[in-house]
Amino acid sequence: MIVLRSLLFAIVLAIVTPPYAIFGMLTFPLPPHVRHRIITSWAPLVMWFVRHLLGIRYRVLGRDNIPARPAVILSKHQSAWETMALQVIFPPLCFVLKRELLKVPFFGWGLAQIPGIAIDRAAGKDALTQVVEQGRARLAEGFWVVVFPEGTRVAPGTTRRYKPGGAWLAQKAGVPVVPVAHNAGEFWRRNAFLKYPGEIIVSIGPAIGPEGLDANEVNARAEAWIEAEMHRLFPHHYAAGAKRGGEPGSGVVAAARRGSGES
Repeated sequence: MIVLRSLLFAIVLAIVTPPYAIFGMLTFPLPPHVRHRIITSWAPLVMWFVRHLLGIRYRVLGRDNIPARPAVILSKHQSAWETMALQVIFPPLCFVLKRELLKVPFFGWGLAQIPGIAIDRAAGKDALTQVVEQGRARLAEGFWVVVFPEGTRVAPGTTRRYKPGGAWLAQKAGVPVVPVAHNAGEFWRRNAFLKYPGEIIVSIGPAIGPEGLDANEVNARAEAWIEAEMHRLFPHHYAAGAKRGGEPGSGVVAAARRGSGES
């Protein structure tokens, strides 16, 4: 059943994404917020199929921690799921992403029309300058900015060094940082075809104001909250053997069992 669901979902993506991308490219004369609203309507549509076809539900903790004004979101990154879900959970937002993603057929072409922050990672320190310059412009336009501080998707129960780019942007722009923890990788692994049914928990932490703090301090506070919340909510990720081979631990198996009766 999981194989069939995952196959049908892949087919749905292949059918839905190209028309959205083509339509998205035609929106280039429109104002940024109009383009964003049109193109990102793809996300709730796909999330409907995630819920009803894959059987992956989600629950949000800490919605009252979302500030009234644009902020920088520092989120755990485990799968492609959160790149869609965050667009549904938060106000209009954009992502810091690799410039080469814009070259991906259809998906990248449509993505290029959404106001975002595309950086050249090979640029070294200049990449940080790109994040700050473009990020301040997006925030001024009223968009939130999502940064995955670990820089890549990580398996549940593991972590990488938190890079300070997102905190640096928040400090320079004078906006708060909102930390986000979740367990999406327990059901939707990195680059995996199979998606397992179950409930993803997204926890939104208290906003961290940059006043009186340097970027490294903001980054450290966000990292401390996210990692503590990951251990609190998902202790099975950190049990003995959970990191073996860099893959999710027994939580995936348990999730499959919990969700095996869903339609």
